[in-house]
Amino acid sequence: MDSLSINNMDVVVPAIEAPCCDGVCKERLCGRMKQELKFFNFLAEEDLEEAADYFECHQLTAGQTLWQEGESGNFAAFIISGRIEINKKTAFGGKPIVVGIYSRGAIAGESSLMEKNLRSETAVALDQVDMILLTQENYGKLIAERPDIGLKLLEGILVTVSRRLRRSFERLAAIF
Repeated sequence: MDSLSINNMDVVVPAIEAPCCDGVCKERLCGRMKQELKFFNFLAEEDLEEAADYFECHQLTAGQTLWQEGESGNFAAFIISGRIEINKKTAFGGKPIVVGIYSRGAIAGESSLMEKNLRSETAVALDQVDMILLTQENYGKLIAERPDIGLKLLEGILVTVSRRLRRSFERLAAIF
């Protein structure tokens, strides 16, 4: 796995040129954020243009690992297309169990925006994945420079995580 530098910060992410990294990323990114990622739907077009400056475009191919359980985490991934499998090691010989498959419109690794913890799961691309990354550093800048946009983004993330948690509770209740 390669190490990328995102805004002068080393982040371990496979270094693959994404289709939106061809010099017109910002223009295409704003449109894709609005169309594909539901937590950006409530932002005005001018807010999206400003928010896009804080994100980086990236792509994974099938089978590539975005991060490993136990690694340091400092970014969240917003999936524009493709699927990422989230798995967790178990006490049974270290065999992983799939705890989620995230696709278009999902966010993965959001807790890394709020706290400096080790990753609690592994994230692997199931197919080609187009995504935008938001580093902890850039999220801090967004909050400091444009708190109104940062607050709306945080609200969208909280709604997404809340829905994910609710579905997890429902699945657990169905087992018992």
